[in-house]
Amino acid sequence: MPKKEEEEEEPSFSQMGDETPKYTVEEAIAAMGFGKFQILVLAYAGMGWISEAMEMMLLSFVGPALQSAWDLSSNEESFITSVVFAGMLVGAYTWGIVSDKHGRRKGFIITATVTGGAGFLSALAPNYTTLIILRCLVGLGLGGGPVLSSWFLEFIPTPSRGTWMVIFSAFWTLGTILEASLAWVVMPRLGWRWLLALSSLPSSLLLIFYRVTPESPRYLCLMGRTTEAIDVLEKIARMNGTELPCGTLVSDHQIELQEKGNDPSEDANLLSPRTENAIHKGIDSNIGGISSLFVLLSPKLVRSTLLLWVVFFGNAFSYYGLVLLTSELNNGNSKCMPTKVQSQESQDVNYKNVFIASFAEFPGLLIAAATVDRLGRKLSMSAMFFLCCFCLLPLVFHQPEGLTTGLLFGARICITATFTIVYIYAPEIYPTSVRTTGVGIASSVGRIGGMLCPLVAVGLVHGCHQTASIFLFEIVIFFSDGNPITPKGAHQSS
Repeated sequence: MPKKEEEEEEPSFSQMGDETPKYTVEEAIAAMGFGKFQILVLAYAGMGWISEAMEMMLLSFVGPALQSAWDLSSNEESFITSVVFAGMLVGAYTWGIVSDKHGRRKGFIITATVTGGAGFLSALAPNYTTLIILRCLVGLGLGGGPVLSSWFLEFIPTPSRGTWMVIFSAFWTLGTILEASLAWVVMPRLGWRWLLALSSLPSSLLLIFYRVTPESPRYLCLMGRTTEAIDVLEKIARMNGTELPCGTLVSDHQIELQEKGNDPSEDANLLSPRTENAIHKGIDSNIGGISSLFVLLSPKLVRSTLLLWVVFFGNAFSYYGLVLLTSELNNGNSKCMPTKVQSQESQDVNYKNVFIASFAEFPGLLIAAATVDRLGRKLSMSAMFFLCCFCLLPLVFHQPEGLTTGLLFGARICITATFTIVYIYAPEIYPTSVRTTGVGIASSVGRIGGMLCPLVAVGLVHGCHQTASIFLFEIVIFFSDGNPITPKGAHQSS
């Protein structure tokens, strides 16, 4: 019978009902492929990533400079860094909820405005208290970083997401190297105020080009704004020189409910249709972010969520701690060196060594790209955490400057690789409805690690307790390595 033959045909896109073809945003993006449109989205999101990296990297330069200029104690110097992470802790959760409820664009325009404005005003701070308040506001804006990465991810075809997220992460590395270069040139000649002012400029570029940025079609479709989602998809098709699939655009959860045996979309691989439907209803009829948090801690997601928090904490503590250690252990003004060779020329930070250590992030990215799909997320992170511990172990004792820089270079390679992999993997765990909230809260937990690490990298090293400092890093990394995520349904290798 004709009807039977029709049912046996394999449709190119999802079908619901009898004859009308249906397709999801995920299927449309996969059909159109990666093209000119995604390159422009990558450039815009990458500028935001550069901005965040520069604001974070400058902490390792401004702290020692302010300690000398304003005669700060080691605790006061540490607090300049910790308060940024305190702001990020609040911001990562807040902007995740804002972007899930009101759109990705609104999320990152607010964060760019707060970051750029407070960053520039920090350069004019007349005293320590004003600087602390402004740097906390900078942290609040920087907490929106995961919104940009999730926004970018939602325009990328699923098969190539791992590769392109590694490429996206390269913008962070570019930002750290740019900031180290800027500090090397600006700090000895113009001082810390100019460094703060110049480092705030990339955020302003996000504001300039904001009007031409599109909203995520996945978000629009989820919110029932199908016409707007189709407009964005048609724009992608025009710019990429391709065509949209035939049929009607529907959301992923509708397809999943109709086709229980199929899981064509990414979200279907992560959660059962029943769970996704419950999540969708919960988000639609909820009271904001509280219900999103309940979804993340629901029986289906609680294990993955808690383990993700542990990994984010360990990554943030280790990565930002290593950035600060690079300047602290290469500080010519240290009182703890066995042999005091403290020339006036190297009174503060050895900018050359910090600049060299920044380049460690490039091989870290390459290792992440080479291993993330071949070895899988879990094994890749475990291997890099183990090697990071190995590189740090000799630093429990004072080492010559060259060896210290080399060991920190190796540790930075490993922790950059793990950080890159977890940022690739985190958005894959959650469905669209709670994706930026889930990644945002995990990032907030990571910020707690960032808040604590200055007390180790600055406080303990200043107090001549380098051995205790390094052992604490080893313990944190060990526990992070022992808790890699293996959520149900996520692939571990290609």
